[in-house]
Amino acid sequence: MKLKIHNTNLHISYTLICLCAICLVTNTFNGFVICLMAVLIHEMGHLIPIAIFGDFPNTIKISLFEIAISDDCRNCRMFFQNIIIIFFGPFANFICFITFYLLYLFCNDIFLSFSMVNLFLGIFNMLPVLSLDGGQILHLLLSRKIEDIKAQKAVNILTFIFIFPLAVLGFILLFKTKYNFSLLAVCLYLILSLIFKRDNFD
Repeated sequence: MKLKIHNTNLHISYTLICLCAICLVTNTFNGFVICLMAVLIHEMGHLIPIAIFGDFPNTIKISLFEIAISDDCRNCRMFFQNIIIIFFGPFANFICFITFYLLYLFCNDIFLSFSMVNLFLGIFNMLPVLSLDGGQILHLLLSRKIEDIKAQKAVNILTFIFIFPLAVLGFILLFKTKYNFSLLAVCLYLILSLIFKRDNFD
């Protein structure tokens, strides 16, 4: 499904719409909404500084596994501006975690799930994987000291070093629980995101 908001093309995959319908039918819609809201908060963390710096993305693609912000002005910006834009995604999740965790402590248990999802999403995106925010920040920092190709190779090597013990833990978790393959799914996502790495904010 394609929409256009001002000069930005918005693409929403039909698989995401189907998943939304399935969650609604299977009575898991609340969990789906909580995760989706955390992801949207993350993306707003990227979009707000982009707009402040006087730009706006040409394309935003919302699919089953990600929201990808295509930003053609990235190479035209100053170094610190790109760092701010990348970092503000996880930062928005951390702010929401603190806010809603305090609400959980002083108000109601209903806020706990949303605060934990934001914490997980913020930490996950700060991992040193090239397609995630942490990897992109590391790549930018290394690129100021060494050649871009060498910086990419360094982050790629670090990514595989980081993924291997996670995959081992994932197999152990699956073996012990017989059904929990969530950590393996995360590892698979990280490997695929490395193979099909992009120059987007997500």
